[in-house]
Amino acid sequence: MAKLTITQLSVDDRPREKMMMHGARALSNAELLAILIGSGSVDETAIELSQRVLNGVDNNLNSLGKYDLKQLTAYKGIGEAKAITIMAAMELGRRRREEDTPERPQLTTSKAVYDYMAHRLIDLPHEEFWAILLNRSARVIDTVMVSK
Repeated sequence: MAKLTITQLSVDDRPREKMMMHGARALSNAELLAILIGSGSVDETAIELSQRVLNGVDNNLNSLGKYDLKQLTAYKGIGEAKAITIMAAMELGRRRREEDTPERPQLTTSKAVYDYMAHRLIDLPHEEFWAILLNRSARVIDTVMVSK
């Protein structure tokens, strides 16, 4: 029986298309890694190769993040370019985890809203309509200009 290539899979099963339609959180770790790897080989798809790599680290991304070039290229189908891409993504994830998450302002009073928006509106010669999107804790999610 012939193996299916990723392009022969349904659109919902292709990692890139699935991410575009449903977002990154809808993908498994193997699918995310497959996007980084890009392509498989004649013997296996990028998803199968990703699953094999993840199985080699007991599906632990922290362990994968510790792999060096030699350990990654030991997998058939992972050359230097793919290994460097994986290592770069793991390093970005590590750096992201180390950075402070900016605190979202909490707007619980009209004075707090004024202080938050004044710098945008104070000197305008015209009116603008803005929406401030808040979460349940009254912390700012986003600020959107609705019209000019």
